[in-house]
Amino acid sequence: MNELYLLFGSAATFGFVHTILGPDHYLPFIVLSKARNWSGNKTMWITFFSGVGHVASSVLIGMIGIALGISLNKLEFIESFRGEMVGWMLFAFGIGYTIYGIYKYLNSTHHFHLPDFLVPKKVRDLRHLPVENQKEDNTKLTPWILFLIFVFGPCEVLIPLLIFPAYESSTFGMIAVALIFGITTVLTMMLAVYIGYKGFSLVKFKKQESYLHLVAGMLILVSASGILFFGW
Repeated sequence: MNELYLLFGSAATFGFVHTILGPDHYLPFIVLSKARNWSGNKTMWITFFSGVGHVASSVLIGMIGIALGISLNKLEFIESFRGEMVGWMLFAFGIGYTIYGIYKYLNSTHHFHLPDFLVPKKVRDLRHLPVENQKEDNTKLTPWILFLIFVFGPCEVLIPLLIFPAYESSTFGMIAVALIFGITTVLTMMLAVYIGYKGFSLVKFKKQESYLHLVAGMLILVSASGILFFGW
């Protein structure tokens, strides 16, 4: 029983540390919530479901591996491959969103040089709206992209350090460790995103609003580069 308690504490510790040391777990949600003008509730729900998908995928792979008798080395290889793949997925998303940010910047109020009769009516109307009157972005594609990226993203420490030791003790221990790790990871993600969201809400971006999408794309690129080239 003492070993299980040690595993429970390790699960909570690793869940917190691996999340807080990986900016990719919260930075994309923070910058996109500001760029796309998401409400606090929407930002938290997107973070929650993405975090659950992130943990559940690794738990599922670990349990299937245990059931099929797959070796730890092979499972670690699978998680390593998933980590590299999700890094490139986030990198591609960052490039795409940076291009989108450049497009939005060039089409902003201060940088749209086409005469009015060549600009679509919807764009003309949007140009004359003050920033504070612009509506929250309701595009469903961006949250789904984030969710899918996080589902593919591995929790590298979960399988080798938690599930296998817990399985050696008991099935109950394995399930409990996975739950503790998952809850800690998701709560840490949500806390970091909440703090970042509230911090950004204190900063006014009236003049800078035109390039918020560009900044968001570049920060996502930085986060992805950290995964790919620096092992974040």
